[in-house]
Amino acid sequence: MALHDQNFTIRYHTNIPRQVGLAGSSAIITATLRCLMEFYAVDVPLVVQPSLVLSVERDELRVAAGLQDRVAQTYEGLVFMDFGAEHERQLHKLRYYQYEPLDPALLPPLYLAYHHGFSEPTEVFHNDAQERFRRGDADVVNGMRRVADLAASARQVLLDRDAGRLSRLVDENFDVRRAIFTLPGWQVQMVDAARACGASANFAGSGGAIVGTYDDERTFERLQDALLAVGSRVIKPQIVDRS
Repeated sequence: MALHDQNFTIRYHTNIPRQVGLAGSSAIITATLRCLMEFYAVDVPLVVQPSLVLSVERDELRVAAGLQDRVAQTYEGLVFMDFGAEHERQLHKLRYYQYEPLDPALLPPLYLAYHHGFSEPTEVFHNDAQERFRRGDADVVNGMRRVADLAASARQVLLDRDAGRLSRLVDENFDVRRAIFTLPGWQVQMVDAARACGASANFAGSGGAIVGTYDDERTFERLQDALLAVGSRVIKPQIVDRS
């Protein structure tokens, strides 16, 4: 990314696949914020950087989204997030919550897969989900509470180094989503194909990409073949410890 003083032209290049739930647009804005901070020698406190990025997407780009991707991109590595009302704070008129970096070494082997034939803009899912939540839709409200509980359980399971239990929590997270929303068949097919190989699977974001755990290299090889057969590419993500 380059920033030129004369005309403030910002150029960028990204290799993140578009519209498959891998947070490519927020990654660009997060990177832009870092460039601007360096260029102007401005220090924006880390805890509110995700909220600032989100405000750009919501107010300027009219994108329906939440803080999760922006927190992960700002803090990098492995982060536990608690968005409970009791953790809400404000700084420079920006809200933030409890963000806890964890040791990436706690993670079992992970894979990431995305479909290279289909895609879906993030607002298609998030607009419907947010509207149903605002209406007090019991399925959505209760489902989101369950997802929050699963996140807290996953934090403890990671600390306990219980990979088997983590795998089951990953699967349950997707099952909650599947019970609440009508999901595109090709997205569900990716999850089912991964699970049939003995791996866990959940959406990485709003849909189009999945993430999960696996036991060994033989499982990973089966996973690659099975997901390739349904039009998806599988990679091993590299998680860097930024603490």
